[in-house]
Amino acid sequence: MESDLYHVVTDDRFTALFMLGADDRAEDVENADAELRLPDGTRWSATFMTLREIAAVMDRWKRTGECAGGAFFQCADLVVVPTGGVDAMTTALRALLDEGGPEGVLPELPALD
Repeated sequence: MESDLYHVVTDDRFTALFMLGADDRAEDVENADAELRLPDGTRWSATFMTLREIAAVMDRWKRTGECAGGAFFQCADLVVVPTGGVDAMTTALRALLDEGGPEGVLPELPALD
């Protein structure tokens, strides 16, 4: 069942499926992938991160050597949120739709068969 795998948020304009890690809490998670589903059947990918989490990832990459030792950060579906938590991420999705997205902002996922 999807709700067992995802933290699901249902809104009148979309359903968002947040993929939280085993140690993540919906109240303060700072790095989460999500699938946005619209009523027309389209699906969109988003990676939500706070600036603090981006800095932590880049610092880790300095030690591990990834991305040229933390010289850059790149993520095709990145949405930066000011604070952690699924509520902040859901607010960002609503704002994205209010401003005409997700087209041109998020990558579209293939249709479900």
